Amino acid sequence: MLILHHGHSEFLLETADGFRILTDPYDAHVGYPMTNVACDAVTISHGHGDHCFAEKAQGSIVIADEAGATRLSSDVKALGIPSFHDECEGKKRGKNLVFIIEAEGLRVAHLGDLGAWDDALIEAIGYVDILLVPVGGYYTIDAASAAALCKRLAPRVVIPMHYKTEVNADWPIAPVNDFLALMNAQDAPQMPLLRITKEDLSEHPPLIVLQDHQK
Repeated sequence: MLILHHGHSEFLLETADGFRILTDPYDAHVGYPMTNVACDAVTISHGHGDHCFAEKAQGSIVIADEAGATRLSSDVKALGIPSFHDECEGKKRGKNLVFIIEAEGLRVAHLGDLGAWDDALIEAIGYVDILLVPVGGYYTIDAASAAALCKRLAPRVVIPMHYKTEVNADWPIAPVNDFLALMNAQDAPQMPLLRITKEDLSEHPPLIVLQDHQK
């Protein structure tokens, strides 16, 4: 599997046979370049514009935006797990879907704009190979909550998302370094992309910062 980070919470996952999944596509107000993306499927964690701009997806796409299992292809499945966008059971910002993408023997968890978690959510998510986790706080869980969640889920590889960069410098969220410090991973590799298989999971660092591919 090939994983690219376009910025914010938008990733492009591509399997060895070329099937492409776009996660939480952002709209223009996020500040990153707006580029149409050729893909086969889109997952959407919630209906806010910085996570649901499926119009940029080009092709005959399958959209997964509901709880439960969605068959994206004969070999790829997405499981939507209900959660909340805030710590008040959605009273401030509504609901959120955690998506587990199963492909090529890997379980990739994209947490969307997760605002809180508990034991029930940990149990529902289950085993994770690759965790795409928001770390910036304010709109999502913060660095400390994200670090605690990583400890509980114990994924093989963690990739942070939804944090402050020069593109969104006026947003009230924290930079990724706060999370890296709590994870004792200040020297985590900064990579343009991740190419990973089930067989070589153990060869990769436990935490990787993927550079914003669209900048």
